[in-house]
Amino acid sequence: MARRDPQIVAALCRWFDREARDLPWRRRRTGYTALVAEAMLQQTQVSRVLQRYAAFVRRFPTAGALAAADEQEVLSLWQGLGYYRRARHLHGAAKLITRLYGGRVPRDVHELVNLPGVGRYTAAAIASIVYGKREPAVDGNTQRVLARLDANDGPPMDRRTIRRAWERAADLVGCAAEPGTLNEALMELGALVCTPQKPRCGRCPLASQCRALAQGRQDRIPPPRPAARKKQVHHHAVVIFRGGAPKVLLEQRPAHGMWSRLWQVPTVEAPRRLNIREVKDALPVPVTGLTLRGSFEHQTTHRWITFHVYTAGSRWRKGRWRRLDDTEDLPMSNAQRKVLAGSMRTSASPPIRRPPRPAAARGS
Repeated sequence: MARRDPQIVAALCRWFDREARDLPWRRRRTGYTALVAEAMLQQTQVSRVLQRYAAFVRRFPTAGALAAADEQEVLSLWQGLGYYRRARHLHGAAKLITRLYGGRVPRDVHELVNLPGVGRYTAAAIASIVYGKREPAVDGNTQRVLARLDANDGPPMDRRTIRRAWERAADLVGCAAEPGTLNEALMELGALVCTPQKPRCGRCPLASQCRALAQGRQDRIPPPRPAARKKQVHHHAVVIFRGGAPKVLLEQRPAHGMWSRLWQVPTVEAPRRLNIREVKDALPVPVTGLTLRGSFEHQTTHRWITFHVYTAGSRWRKGRWRRLDDTEDLPMSNAQRKVLAGSMRTSASPPIRRPPRPAAARGS
């Protein structure tokens, strides 16, 4: 079957003009707002990005404003999106843009891919959508649409499959009067119609040209990726109260590794569930009344984490102590926010037991 790229492009662009979602990053196009949106949208649902995007660009309206910000404030405004390395990369990109390009996001893909956190897709998306460059941009949605269009049933992560998707996208972009519109239309079609499960083929503008649909294989193309094995770990999170306010002790995670430099209650990590004595001995401060309050599961890309939530009391004064209702400015993972939220629902802080007096002193 001969490919009819101009007809495909025309049908896609007409559909996009009619069906495109009204998203805030589409209302005011700049290289910077596109960079922020693309960073937020990586591996994150649009609904979650909508909750954070507007506040982020209000606080940091330009690359210069973001470059001048403290990292902790950047991470705090990123809360809820996860994958905090993206926020650090975006912060680093803003610094580089300010230093090398006078605060203006470069137009050329070869310059864009040199920015922290910017890969081939992001560079092409910004160059085509914002600056009108004739560059193909293939994300997961686009790759799925193109695989079904041509009935390409190769494994999605196979290099040949990925190369074919980029070549096919380049053919389509070559026929498009507005390359950015074509790229967005492919992504939008994959997000709204040509979905991973149960594609809505009756609503697809390319249904008559889709080889997978003609073969009845649209539900099997592309083939599913093999499930990655997740490492199972246990996090023993201890909400340590002090004083009648009450205040809780917080600590900052190391500069490297998962959730780096985010804040949390003292948390003991282990490959197995620890007993209460092991948890107590591993804490950074002496505590009393250590009590297990419950457990919950939390998944990351590579880990299945069981959080065991404890409460305890302490008279220790060193460290960062905050009221439970005064932690919003500190960047924390969603899991640690859940730990604190559960603690706020308890009726009162656990009692702080005084250590027993020595026997010789009791009668004095």
